[in-house]
Amino acid sequence: MKVLSLTEPYATLVKENKKLVETRSWKTNYRGELYIHASTSKIPKEWKENKELMKLVDNTSLNFGNIICKCNLVDCIYMTKDYVENMKKNNYQEYICGVYEEGRYAWVLDNIIPLKTPIKAKGQLNIWNYYNELEVMDLMQNIEYGWLDKVNNKHRLVDESFSNNYILQSPKEVIINKIGVCWDQVEFERYFFRGNDWNIKTYFIVHYDDDKCPTHTFLTYEKNDKFYWFEHSWERFKGIHEYNAERDLLLDIKDKFIRYELNNQYNTKNLVLYEYKKPKYHISTKEFYNHCENGKYIDFNTLYH
Repeated sequence: MKVLSLTEPYATLVKENKKLVETRSWKTNYRGELYIHASTSKIPKEWKENKELMKLVDNTSLNFGNIICKCNLVDCIYMTKDYVENMKKNNYQEYICGVYEEGRYAWVLDNIIPLKTPIKAKGQLNIWNYYNELEVMDLMQNIEYGWLDKVNNKHRLVDESFSNNYILQSPKEVIINKIGVCWDQVEFERYFFRGNDWNIKTYFIVHYDDDKCPTHTFLTYEKNDKFYWFEHSWERFKGIHEYNAERDLLLDIKDKFIRYELNNQYNTKNLVLYEYKKPKYHISTKEFYNHCENGKYIDFNTLYH
């Protein structure tokens, strides 16, 4: 869904139908359903000192970090000198709820409906897209397992050429190419979950040996006091898996990796887990390993206690 983040108290004023125009320095051609998100930013000092503005939200709870209502964006009007003067004279409440200056734009909102259950979100700049977990899974339905080499050839098997020829794709490239190994697909997932406030983490599990060094990357998130493993690339376990504790999630994936990827043949000391942050796109296999290995080392032994 399309979302626009507003600094409080403006988001709540929209929700309460006290603000029907959002003022911006830039034009938008978008028209249609739009959700309003109250950003986590603090109210600027000058706004707090504006008694007329703050009086409009007296005895009203603000909604930092939540998507709180939906509406329709029906127009985007270029502000002329006459428009600004008319707004100040004939719609003063609206005037004090924005920045009205010649050369700016008035985004006209209509049919405002508060959400019964606000949605926690980090927010982003400009108009952005919010996706829940089912929507992201649906976006990935046409992505097959495989990889792209340095000259954009597709490979559906991870063979001996992978180590020297693999390039980590960007999420947009995964969409275009419709192919990616777990390393690519996790970055796709990270990208489309970026507006969510779910404590998203990504992990790299690897068994070091003298041959293939099998690996798997996966994304997890925390929501409503539960922990979730979001899996698309590992066909056997494709889906969204719920756990009561993060340790249970990590140990379950460890056990599955040992059983199905290592065939129960492994050295405990060589099985390693790292939590890693977003890597640069277009890096090589070696560079991806190095990036993950510079992340946070997770000691499996501590998870059992």
